[in-house]
Amino acid sequence: MSNHYLTSNQGKPVTDDQHSLTVGERGPILLEDIVFLEKLSHFDRERIPERVLHAKGAGAFGFFVPYKSMAPLTRAVFLQDPEKKTPVFVRFSVAAGSLGSADTVRDIRGFSVKFYTEEGNYDLVGNHIPVFPIRDPLQFPDLVHALKPDPVTNVRGGPISSSRFWDFMSLRPESMNFLTYLFSDIGTVKSYRTIQGFSVNTYKWVNLRGEEVYVKYHWEPCAGVEYIDSKTAAQLAGTDPDIARRDLFDTIAAGHTVEFEMRVQLLKGDDECDLPFDPLDSTNIWPEDLFPLMPVGRMVLDRNPENYFVEVEQSAFAPAAIVPGIDFSNDRILQGRIFAYGDTQRYRIGTNYLQLPTNMPREPIDNKMQDGAMQSMYSEGVANYLPNTLGGGMPLEAPEIGKPAQNFASGNVERKELTGDNYYQARYRYRTMSAMEKKRLVANIVENLSQAYDPIKKRMLEHFMRTDNELGSRIAKGINMTI
Repeated sequence: MSNHYLTSNQGKPVTDDQHSLTVGERGPILLEDIVFLEKLSHFDRERIPERVLHAKGAGAFGFFVPYKSMAPLTRAVFLQDPEKKTPVFVRFSVAAGSLGSADTVRDIRGFSVKFYTEEGNYDLVGNHIPVFPIRDPLQFPDLVHALKPDPVTNVRGGPISSSRFWDFMSLRPESMNFLTYLFSDIGTVKSYRTIQGFSVNTYKWVNLRGEEVYVKYHWEPCAGVEYIDSKTAAQLAGTDPDIARRDLFDTIAAGHTVEFEMRVQLLKGDDECDLPFDPLDSTNIWPEDLFPLMPVGRMVLDRNPENYFVEVEQSAFAPAAIVPGIDFSNDRILQGRIFAYGDTQRYRIGTNYLQLPTNMPREPIDNKMQDGAMQSMYSEGVANYLPNTLGGGMPLEAPEIGKPAQNFASGNVERKELTGDNYYQARYRYRTMSAMEKKRLVANIVENLSQAYDPIKKRMLEHFMRTDNELGSRIAKGINMTI
């Protein structure tokens, strides 16, 4: 093996990396010590801004293969050939916690998949809970503020933290369905290999004839679904706070694979108005007895990142990254995420974040976007605009393949609340739980809600009573309040 010599970032050989350039043995460091200046200034900038949400995560690479062609439903190329493997990168994460938080805390887990397809990247950005707590993305900053430490003490836990959380949820009753998931054992996780994933939002699949169908994605772990109770979660948070991240890495490093099956639920657009709930409302699930899960393909994770910062911390996902054959629905939360995610990454990582290896599409990129911090790609020639003749008119607009879907919308321009039954699905979920699941749900809610201020407890109890009398009564007893 040949020797490799130390250099500066400019390539200059460095002969001494251990001693600063000083005036004598005990004198001050000189400003001309460029080795010191470069090393320290780079170190000062080692950390990019922490994600506001999903800060702590783990990632792995692998591939996806469909079981059969989905051509009758979508023309997306990566869903056509069962002999073809599409490379993927997956990032699992803890939503509200910071980089130093424990993997097992009660929280939402991110489940985001980046497909490196021959038609560009497709980012399927989801969670391990199938519903959202709000209906309108305009409320999203307020939701995140309520989940994060308060601006006075910057502390999570205790009466202030609990009161802030329950204060927001009690004023957004559409969150009731979400709360039945978050405070069940689903809210506490010790392995990313055994969690489910959901797109939460509704997308469209479009075939070559321009026919479209609504679709919701599910990821089912091939190792089986497994969650933990709150007592185990608290214990592991203290003794092994990185258990989920380490478990994923160690499993793959040992030569094993981590596998998930993609399943979808489908709904024809003509049928959406006949349902007792709004299928584009992200606080709702689509009942599986009405919309059975259809297996689509298998995702296999078989390679760990070689460098966590480069490949995981700098990874960036955006629901706006779609491919031909997949389109957006009018799901209001999805419409907000289309803008917010990409805009966040441009701030957090930089204008050209898609040029980083973990984010870069595997197929060539050709457009006239230019410059910005860390730009490394450019178009040759003087014609950095379209249309042009000086550059031979290149790049040409891509030909339309198949018939495009016809989207029509009309209505008054107004700010109007998206309404729906806030309690039905939460009530149904509670009543179909086993006795043990009900017991743990109540205990977990009581443990957290009991720390909140009394007026907030009372307001929240009213929502639990509307959801189910038994649920509300058991919670009231647990927090020592009369209904």
